[in-house]
Amino acid sequence: MNRKILVLPALAGLLVPVLAGCGGGADGDDGDGKPIVVGTTDSFAVSKDTPAPFDPAASYDVSAWNVMRNTFQTLLRLPRSGTEPVTDAAERCGFTDQRNEQYRCTLRDGLTFSNGNELDAKDVEFSVKRLLHIDFANGPASLLSNVDKAEATNDREIVFHLKKPDATFPYKLATPAASIVDSETYPANGFVKGFDVTGSGPYVLDDFDAKKNKAVFTRNPDYKGTLNVKNSRVEMRFFKRSADMEKALSAGDIDLMNRTISPEQVEKLETPKDDGIELVEQPGQEIRYLVFNTDDRTAGRTAVRKAMAQVIDRQQLVRDVYARTSEPLYSIVPGGLPGHTNSFFNEYGEPDTSAARDTLREAGIDTPVKITLAYTTDHYGDVTAKEFKTLKEQLNATGLFRAETKGAPWKSYRPAATEGKYQVYGYGWFPDFPDADNFIAPFFEKNNFLDSPYDNHEIRNKLIPQTRREADRAGTTSDFKRAQDIVADEVPLLPLWQGKQYIAARDDITGVEWALNSASVLQLWELGRGVGN
Repeated sequence: MNRKILVLPALAGLLVPVLAGCGGGADGDDGDGKPIVVGTTDSFAVSKDTPAPFDPAASYDVSAWNVMRNTFQTLLRLPRSGTEPVTDAAERCGFTDQRNEQYRCTLRDGLTFSNGNELDAKDVEFSVKRLLHIDFANGPASLLSNVDKAEATNDREIVFHLKKPDATFPYKLATPAASIVDSETYPANGFVKGFDVTGSGPYVLDDFDAKKNKAVFTRNPDYKGTLNVKNSRVEMRFFKRSADMEKALSAGDIDLMNRTISPEQVEKLETPKDDGIELVEQPGQEIRYLVFNTDDRTAGRTAVRKAMAQVIDRQQLVRDVYARTSEPLYSIVPGGLPGHTNSFFNEYGEPDTSAARDTLREAGIDTPVKITLAYTTDHYGDVTAKEFKTLKEQLNATGLFRAETKGAPWKSYRPAATEGKYQVYGYGWFPDFPDADNFIAPFFEKNNFLDSPYDNHEIRNKLIPQTRREADRAGTTSDFKRAQDIVADEVPLLPLWQGKQYIAARDDITGVEWALNSASVLQLWELGRGVGN
């Protein structure tokens, strides 16, 4: 096989006052008309905690966003490379004041939903108000919570009045949280149940068959935006195990696989052989971290958290568990983003049992400290269990901790974590948009994603507001570094590693190098079918 290692442009850029559209269309084709078949280990089920997996007001998860990015339209979207949002449903957008408190967009002419209904500014207003009114606990309403009022001034113009200045607002309008839904189809006070999708994006979700573990996307002939759709049909197949997905790829039953490729599979797939498969490696912004329940009698003690930070060996994790498919991470903000600094390494250096012992002794904490590490058994891949076994062994080998691990499926794990039922638990984060704000604010704002009791007034009330007033994102570096240093000092979260992105595909599939954006979301429109080697 062939292996491609892609070095993408640096994730840096400035917000500009006006974002102009660049045109585009659906002029691609997938060769012989066969659907491009994509394999994934993502799974979807309707439950109390996920009542509507593909409703923009209900889902805040990379798996669901993979579907929503391809079926719903947003005013803005992320570009192929770089960080500045570009237009999609909007013809133009921009701040209309110097304080970044009022944002105006003009929609394109002739927008329609997949059911034939007209899409106008009233639908945009409805979509934002609906998201904020429902305010679902597991949904993404927090991303747009700074909107004081969304106002359609006419059929094509929408104005957002913000509660506080926020230069990152265009990024947030480019997320599936800001997906435009049909006000005649989606209820204002509830969800569209099941797996139905009515959007105006590049694809229509023609079929979702949970029993057959597949979804079928067809190119939306009425899509009017800036994407160039390079195929007419994509079939997504869902696998319980990555090993089964790999077998399907080798047999030619699927054309591409992405989530989740295990470290062992990366090692196997990158071994040169003539099997008609290419493995593409890209830099990524996925991070994995531990969360501490700061209300817990044990994990709530700063010295316990600091001692764990002093002994956990990230190098061993990425070497022995992840086979170097990830990099050690010493900050909650990943490398590659402006403002990143290695705060945890600066504070604690290499793993040091003696320093951890002194930290616990000075705080009057008896050892060994009993602690339970919780993890999800089915959301981040099979390797998670090995990761937490390694973390337990690292802690216990010091003699300072008596750690245990506890695994649970995601459907019960996520609500239990939110309800504060775990002492220490593992989470992953795929960014909503490529800015350091998205690795600080979701965890430390009031009503944060973690529902964490931790509150640092400097981060919440000073640093986040200051960075959001800065249109020149390069000017936020010192404030973001200060926030990272506070996190390293108080350890409400403990960053572990930053992942690389991998896609394995048959060699007749084109556009694979563009199929993942900087937020790790799969862009089906980039895929085409060419001629294999």
